[in-house]
Amino acid sequence: MSNLFQNSSEKDEPLAKKLSPKSMDEFFGQDKIVGEDGAVRQFILKDKVISCIFYGPPGSGKTALARIIARVTESDLIRLNAVTARVEDLRTALKRASQNKLTGINTILFIDEIHRFNKMQQDGLLPGLEEGTVTLIGTTTKNPFFSLIPPLRSRVLLFEFEKLSYDALKNILANAEKKEPIKIEKSAREYLINFANGDARRMLNLLEAAAIVSEKGEITVDCFERLARKQSILYDRDEDYHYDVISAFIKSIRGSDPDAALYWLALMIEGGEDPLFISRRLIILASEDIGLADSLSLILAQAAYEAVDNIGMPEARIILSHITVYLSLQPKSNSSYQAIEKAAEYVKTHETLDVPAYLKSSHPANKFYKYPHDFKYHFTPQDYTGKQIQFYEPGELGYEKELKKRLAFLKQLGSKGKS
Repeated sequence: MSNLFQNSSEKDEPLAKKLSPKSMDEFFGQDKIVGEDGAVRQFILKDKVISCIFYGPPGSGKTALARIIARVTESDLIRLNAVTARVEDLRTALKRASQNKLTGINTILFIDEIHRFNKMQQDGLLPGLEEGTVTLIGTTTKNPFFSLIPPLRSRVLLFEFEKLSYDALKNILANAEKKEPIKIEKSAREYLINFANGDARRMLNLLEAAAIVSEKGEITVDCFERLARKQSILYDRDEDYHYDVISAFIKSIRGSDPDAALYWLALMIEGGEDPLFISRRLIILASEDIGLADSLSLILAQAAYEAVDNIGMPEARIILSHITVYLSLQPKSNSSYQAIEKAAEYVKTHETLDVPAYLKSSHPANKFYKYPHDFKYHFTPQDYTGKQIQFYEPGELGYEKELKKRLAFLKQLGSKGKS
């Protein structure tokens, strides 16, 4: 059988490739997937590989696990990289799989960066999966719910990889020290694991570079600091994590936790996020989640947007911090948001109401319209829809408590007027 993971000479191999796990005993992390009861481990042990997609952050073990599957399976293995693969390459692979099936040979099609396939290429995989001609193993850093077409997702199992834990990275590093003539100071070991930020490939690449620049035969913190002084930040404005972080930021403010909100804010700022994108989301939050409990929040959020736009970075981070803390600590109400949702649903599911004649812009019945300013309290009971409806339910916090009293007072006046 062909082997898709042929190695070049060890001398030319990067350390991360050379130390890539050869078996499950050398694979650390992702216990939910490959632990004793993990589904993928059972696939491997029983040599019954099912089409699946591995997705998650870089350096979390997706390709390494695929390589292990490639070594232990008895299937014919065909590897494509979606960045460079053409439609013709895919056709050739599926043709080979069809020929294998005639002779009783199973075929695994391994596709790196599968999210790079366009819709036509993804469609091209469907017949082979539907007929059982080929087993697909795809890896991607993108969320497959956004990057893969629904018909493809329905034909595979999805396995999410998480950033590697401290313990997993520690075991990988210990394995490297066991196999390679590398000596690392204890403090340098801690520095390297923390710097890796859950990325084993990054950790081993930096380790390899440090081994080259080391002058004492032992790798120290100084070796690492000479190569990279800034903590690696897992943030990309074009990746799914961008949306995950802004979601965590907004939910932290909604949950009235300023410290958590400031952490996610700092991560976005240091990761190079557009400050105006953050400001726009704060304007939405001010109305959706604080709303009538503190209407000033909307005004301040809009003012913060204009200030950020006028000032620019890096000083704009101070303005973003200011408004983030303020919004976090305001009383929360989503009553206005809920009200428009209910009204919209009513409009979509009920017959459209006619405008009462006396409310129309020009109609003989206009003389029956009651002008509120002609009455005490500038209010008089009057039917404005022709049907009894209610969408707004006032909350109890902040200024909305006063609005609730005002609404109750007006309803009381209305009841007296009708009687």
